[in-house]
This record gives sequence, C-alpha cells and structure tokens, in this order.
Amino acid sequence: MLTRLAIRAEAERAFAAFRATGAAEVEADLLLPAGTLLDLYGEDIRAQAYVTHDPDRGEMMLRPDFTVPVVQAHMLHGADPARYCYMGEVFRQEDEAPQTLQVGYEIFDRSAPQEADAEVFALFRDALQGLPVTPVTGDIGILMAAVKGLETTERRKSALLRHIWRPARFRALLDRFSGRAPVAPARAALLQHLASGTASDLIAAAGPLIGLRDEAEIAARAEALLEDAATPPIPAIAAAMLYDLLQLQAPARAALSHLQAIAPHLPAIAPAVATFAQRLDALDRRGVATEALPFEASLGRASMEYYDGFVFSFRHGTQTIATGGRYDALTEVLGRGASIPAVGGILRPHLMAELRGPK
Repeated sequence: MLTRLAIRAEAERAFAAFRATGAAEVEADLLLPAGTLLDLYGEDIRAQAYVTHDPDRGEMMLRPDFTVPVVQAHMLHGADPARYCYMGEVFRQEDEAPQTLQVGYEIFDRSAPQEADAEVFALFRDALQGLPVTPVTGDIGILMAAVKGLETTERRKSALLRHIWRPARFRALLDRFSGRAPVAPARAALLQHLASGTASDLIAAAGPLIGLRDEAEIAARAEALLEDAATPPIPAIAAAMLYDLLQLQAPARAALSHLQAIAPHLPAIAPAVATFAQRLDALDRRGVATEALPFEASLGRASMEYYDGFVFSFRHGTQTIATGGRYDALTEVLGRGASIPAVGGILRPHLMAELRGPK
C-alpha cells in the first residue's frame, strides 16, 4: 500500500538532488490571486483549480502549480541567471488525487537557452533513474513559427495561435482556413444574411440589444466574419506541410532531418529548426542518446498554455511522471515587458513511489 511517507521520501530524494545543483529553494503562497491565472489561461482554469473568495483580496485560487508564482517572484527581484527548486502541494480538480505533492526545478538564463534545456532534461532523467519511464520530447516553437509564417490574414494566424493548446479546435480551424472543410450551413446562412445589408440596418431590424456587446462591437464582429469569408484559403502546399508537422513522431535525429527537408516549404520554421538542432547537440553532450530519443511535434499541446518551445515528458504507460518545457513568453507577460528565457519542469512523487513499489 502506497503511504504518505513513501511519497514524501521520493519527493525529498529528488528535491535534494535539485538543491545540490546550487538552485535556490523557493516557497510559494498557497493562495494565489485568481485574476492573474484567469488572465493567462481564461475561464477554462476554473474547471481545473479550486476557487475561493477572500473578503479583502477578492477571488483567490489554491495553488494549481508553482511556475506562475516562481516567475512572478523572479521577475520582481531575481538574479540573472538564476536556478530555483521547490517542493509542495498543488491542487487540481482534474487529477486523480486533487491534492498532490510536486517537486520542481526552473532555470532563468539568457546566455545559452539550448544548454539550459539540456540541463533540465538531464536532471530529470537522473532523478527518475531506476524507474520504468520513457522520455519523449517536442518543440511547440516549431509549430508556432509555422503558423506565424502562413500566407493568410493576421486574424486567422492569431486564431490558430490562440488554439494551439486546444488540438481539436486548432484542427477544425485549420481545416476551414485551408478549404478542406466546407462552410457549415448555419455559418453560410449567417454570412448570406450579413451580406444582405449594412450591419447597422441588420442590428436595427433585430430589435433591442440583449447582452453585453454594444452596437459597435457587433458591427465589428460582422465585418470580421465577412472579411474572413472573402479570404483565400491557406496555400495548399503550406497547409499540407502543417498537417505533416502536426503528425510528426520519430526519433529526434530523424525528426530533425524531416524538418530540415520540409523547411523550404515552410521557411518561417528554419530558425526554430536550427534551435532544435542546437538543442540535440547540447543533449548529446549530456549523455542523452538523441538518435533514439522520441520526438512528437504535438507534445505539450494539451498542457497549460505557457510552453512555447522545448517540451518534454517522462511516461509510464498512460501516466505522466514528469513534465516540463520552455516558457519564454510567460516571463514577458508576468514581467510587464521585461523578459528572460526560462525553462523548467515538475516531478510527481506519488507516481514515482507507485513505480518504485513497496520497500
């Protein structure tokens, strides 16, 4: 039977290894302002976190993870470069155990991001040594670069970028924007109606306004829908390469060769592919066999929405024992314009203890 002592022992062992690197130990508040998390993740976070109301501080959430408070603290008064480690409880409704112990490690370093990626991955590999886990890596930055380079409107690119972390919605948008999916009958009827008169005429004919949107917002939305309907499809070759990228799963070095081959058709990904190659070299220097290291281009797209580059997981079957990645853009959001490259990850000691088995 798994005991809290066994879980704590796994956590303490990993935490000691993280501290041995010289990382500073971090304590994060248990209650966090809900506004910050809602701004980052939208209302979806309510279905995952535990929300409460403080009479003085307003809406608060029990800590759903450590990364956001660690980034906030670093952007206020952190050194450059800096390494942090932490251990504590997190609270997520979607987990089997809604209150779980986590151990994590974060690097803030602008001098050599690919070396930092490799350092974090190797540190987690070593922490999981002896456990039956399989690593897998990815790079959301390549997919983001591909979307940003598409020959289409900024509005369409923004919609795709916004839904990268919602794979089904992303695929539906890509199908529509590339012309692979027909216009839904309800949408076609709406577009025909909007084209039959000015937005002001149609709003007036509809009767009194109901809801929070005013007439200007409704008119702007109508214009956006008509503009989108008149936009040509994403070029077929670029769309085909993007579909190919979404499905790419291969050993990392083979994946690199494939990405280098399709880069002429998606030239915007070339810098991200070069970064991928540099990261593989850095991983090789840390004893990671990148010829066999699994790579999945879509890894991390169902995670919280702050990873924007290298991502990794260590799995046992369907269980994710450890996960992490790069989140450079998050530091700019929480740093109010200031930013620093950052990468980190977390271990789940209760799953590690299960794999370790009874003593």
